[in-house]
Amino acid sequence: MEDQASPPLGAPAPRRIQLESSHSAQRLDLFLVAELSLSRGQVRRLLERGAVRLDGQPLALRDKGRSLPAQGWLEVEAFRSAADERVLPARGPAPAILGEGKGWLAVDKPPGLPVHPLRADESETVIGHLIQRWPELQGLGEGGLRSGVVHRLDVETSGVQLVGLSASGWQRLREGFARHSVAKTYRALLAGRLDTAHMGAGALEMKVPLIVAQHRPARVRTARPSEIEKGGARWVRQSVVTQALFDDATLVEVRPETGFLHQIRATLAELGHPLLGDRRYADSDTAARAPRHMLHAARIQFEEIDVRSQDAADFAAVLDRLRA
Repeated sequence: MEDQASPPLGAPAPRRIQLESSHSAQRLDLFLVAELSLSRGQVRRLLERGAVRLDGQPLALRDKGRSLPAQGWLEVEAFRSAADERVLPARGPAPAILGEGKGWLAVDKPPGLPVHPLRADESETVIGHLIQRWPELQGLGEGGLRSGVVHRLDVETSGVQLVGLSASGWQRLREGFARHSVAKTYRALLAGRLDTAHMGAGALEMKVPLIVAQHRPARVRTARPSEIEKGGARWVRQSVVTQALFDDATLVEVRPETGFLHQIRATLAELGHPLLGDRRYADSDTAARAPRHMLHAARIQFEEIDVRSQDAADFAAVLDRLRA
């Protein structure tokens, strides 16, 4: 049962939810996500600012995993649903457009630029730049702050980023990624020497069970047997082919069949070859060898789409130093 105040027309509404026996033992954050159509990030921010109360007592971020009681009242201050949030236009230099077709767009994402905002007041993102030229992106696909987003590259990863430009185009691309029909090619610079020439078909075929070990900041690792048995692991697959060997580094081409958080970075690090510049999965010496993790989305192929991106300037500079 939910009570809703009557705010001014168009204004966000506070919520008051009566807890019942059917809510008992549910996680607070997951309950709010489902009940109020919020993203987990929105719930986190509401808890961080003390905007959620249980029987009048303010809850904090540390309470996100607590179990709900069988009775009582949850009060949530005014908020906007994820679908109602709007992407702010960006002001900085716009990324280059690599290709465009019916219902889709390919952007050359520079390192350091997020794909979409995580907060309503964040504007300097790929989608923030595109909204200015293609305002029809607003509300497309998942809507809200993820309008038009089909897949996501890490903030520091550079290269090809696909975006849906129409509802049908977004859906087609999204289904392609879900079916693993989109061919993705990455270039990466690794620590140490990894020679795949004598492996099957000249490639290292990897199939690894990953699990999210930490959410903030995000970190994944190989799952333990007990975690696999409980169904908590995600099996990821990719092939790795050596392109060039240096004294203590390797240029590889990675073709992931699946897409999972930090998949390439985490699996190669656990193999003993972390990416140069990776401050999350590499040791401090390896992290200091490049200005950011050396991963570049070089090519995407799907049906009529075949888009390539040249190495980002910082990636090319590190590669040139290794060749010197």
